[in-house]
Amino acid sequence: MALDYRKCAEEIYSHLGGKENIISAAHCATRLRLVIADNSKLDIKALENVDGVKGLFDSNGQLQLIIGTGTVNKVYDEFLAVTGLTAASKADVKAAAASRMPLWKKILKTPGDVFVPILPAIVASGLMMGLVEAIPKFWPAFGASDWYSFLDLVANTAFALLPVLVAISAARVFGGNIFLGAVIGLMMVHPALINAWTVGNYEAGTIPTWKLFFFNVQQVGYQGHVIPVILAVLLMSTVEKWLHKKVPEMIDLFVTPLCTVLITSFITFTIIGPVFSVLENWVLTGAKWLAGSLPGAVVMGAIYPVTVVMGLHHMYNVIEAGMIASTGLNTWMPIASAANFAQFGACLAVAVKVKNQKVRSVAFPSSLSASLGITEPAIFGVNFRFMKPFVCGMIGGAVGSLFGALFKLGAPVYGVTGIPAIPAVNNIPLYLLELLISAGVAFILTTFIWKEDKPEPVKETFPETEAIEEPAPSIIRCAAGELLQPCKGELVPQEEIPDDTFAQGILGQGIGIKPSEGIIYAPFDGMVTSVFDTKHAVTLEKDGMEVLIHVGINTVNMQGEGFTAYVADDTEVKAGQKLLSFDIDAIKKAGYDDTVVVLLTNSDDLEGVECGLKA
Repeated sequence: MALDYRKCAEEIYSHLGGKENIISAAHCATRLRLVIADNSKLDIKALENVDGVKGLFDSNGQLQLIIGTGTVNKVYDEFLAVTGLTAASKADVKAAAASRMPLWKKILKTPGDVFVPILPAIVASGLMMGLVEAIPKFWPAFGASDWYSFLDLVANTAFALLPVLVAISAARVFGGNIFLGAVIGLMMVHPALINAWTVGNYEAGTIPTWKLFFFNVQQVGYQGHVIPVILAVLLMSTVEKWLHKKVPEMIDLFVTPLCTVLITSFITFTIIGPVFSVLENWVLTGAKWLAGSLPGAVVMGAIYPVTVVMGLHHMYNVIEAGMIASTGLNTWMPIASAANFAQFGACLAVAVKVKNQKVRSVAFPSSLSASLGITEPAIFGVNFRFMKPFVCGMIGGAVGSLFGALFKLGAPVYGVTGIPAIPAVNNIPLYLLELLISAGVAFILTTFIWKEDKPEPVKETFPETEAIEEPAPSIIRCAAGELLQPCKGELVPQEEIPDDTFAQGILGQGIGIKPSEGIIYAPFDGMVTSVFDTKHAVTLEKDGMEVLIHVGINTVNMQGEGFTAYVADDTEVKAGQKLLSFDIDAIKKAGYDDTVVVLLTNSDDLEGVECGLKA
């Protein structure tokens, strides 16, 4: 009998706690994905019994109802009609799930979300920039060579065009068209504009301007900026989404992009950019006054990384150039070096202390980049993301800057900090001591103050067992990686699993295991995304692979009796680590089949999926 899509949608809606409890709704190939405001208002048991719903689970803040390929889109259309909600993409749902976080977490999360994808580019460029700038200090002839010119070009590209990278990444975060985001980023560093790094060389009143209505807009680029670019792309994404909803489909293809770019560019150059220019002037005026006193050096050493976050730090070149012109000695450089090296110390402490391998793999190279004077990877990828290391770095920068100001450290050059500046300073031993003090204070404070967030460990109620002694065989493979056998026992082809939902691949391709012992081990090094309340199933993720390990058939009805979880949501695990234990006899006694089901729930999105032992 054909499914009544309307009735299915109505029944699902009736058990969700009302329209106000539904934040967003989307669907993928097989699942209806919902973001719910208050899960306590859900009637889970009733949802499981809705005709057409073949299963459900909660993962990453989303309630996912399994409906099936070719059916879910029809139920989804009826669901929108019943609820009055507007259609959303999977990205929209993920964003909605993130929107449930407190405001302060959203604000701190956004720069990290924008910068994490582009970290490889800026880490590589940061390391190369530091090295390329340092070599001529020891080998002057290299600075005049073609190799220096070429490597300088390669090293500087990511930072010279940083607004473009930021704009593309921000567009992905805010759900805008990434190519329109790229246009906004390119526009802000267009070669027809005066480069922001050299604008300080222009005398007052000589900078060309545009007269746009009642706005006088200086024709200056935004090289080195971060916050104005993010705000511009946020505006762009908002305008684009609004226009997509309002513009008729017949003309949407060309009207929406055109209007989006025109509106965003005008507001960016007339309001967003100039507002931050005013903030820059305030910062520079205060910096000139502060840099001339010991208290000022302490303050500037502390707040320097804050100006990096705001994208204002490049303007300090104007101060440094002015110092060299008037006194021949740049006393600002030691302040910046102390601040940067303190962020290096804080980032290094995170790298040494953290257990999360993904964070460590970013923290180590980012700390090295910061030691060479390029702190964006360390600040945006690590320190500012966790905040306490960022603050510890600010304290270390303040202490180091005070030391540098006391001994009047300086250099006749500007534009370099940290290790590359060593050959240029007026007192190398004291400068090295300043760097050691800055990094040391930040490292020690971070080590003692910052703690890695970890889920509360689940107390074990079963006897401790050893991890798998012999290497587990590969049972599922795809282009993204492979899954090792998570449970000892005999493999069962998917079509022979004694449950139609699993056997027909409705939840994804996979395999069954007739268990010989009641322990589930991690099938790879990855992340536990969800442990079911009844502890009979767990979901994991690695490199885009979404995995469900389900113990037994209909064992949800046992309400956790005979099951124990040894991990919690958002736990990082290693292959062979114990995840769950279960009592095989208790399952059989309760009248249920004990087959363990292992599925790639997003197999439709993966290439080259193979199940079974390798031939």
